[in-house]
Amino acid sequence: MSITRVETLVEQANESVETLSPQQAIALGSTQQGILVDIRDIRELQREGRIADAVHAPRGMLEFWFDPQCQYHRDVFNQPDKKFILFCAAGWRSALAAKSLVDMGFENIAHIDGGFGAMKDAGATLVHEEA
Repeated sequence: MSITRVETLVEQANESVETLSPQQAIALGSTQQGILVDIRDIRELQREGRIADAVHAPRGMLEFWFDPQCQYHRDVFNQPDKKFILFCAAGWRSALAAKSLVDMGFENIAHIDGGFGAMKDAGATLVHEEA
């Protein structure tokens, strides 16, 4: 049996979706042209904090929340004039997730090279939840 390695899937996703630097993502978010979408697991947010003003959409629900015909659709994702900028911890899950949304027909999708770690290093404002 031959399998496609996850690294290959991520490389293919990166070739077919828009990838932004953390600085580009921060700039788009600050001008209200983009919406940052954190697809990390809730435990990652609790442990590491989150980017201020980012919308949380767990990876397992992303396609359901974006699909306007799905019973789980979230209105925040019904803004065709905005660019949705996905990020995870390091950029692998967000690349795959962005490709999935593009494959669904969404055109206003990008992801962040380096994910949350790169955003943090670039000086994004972090929020830590109160215990």
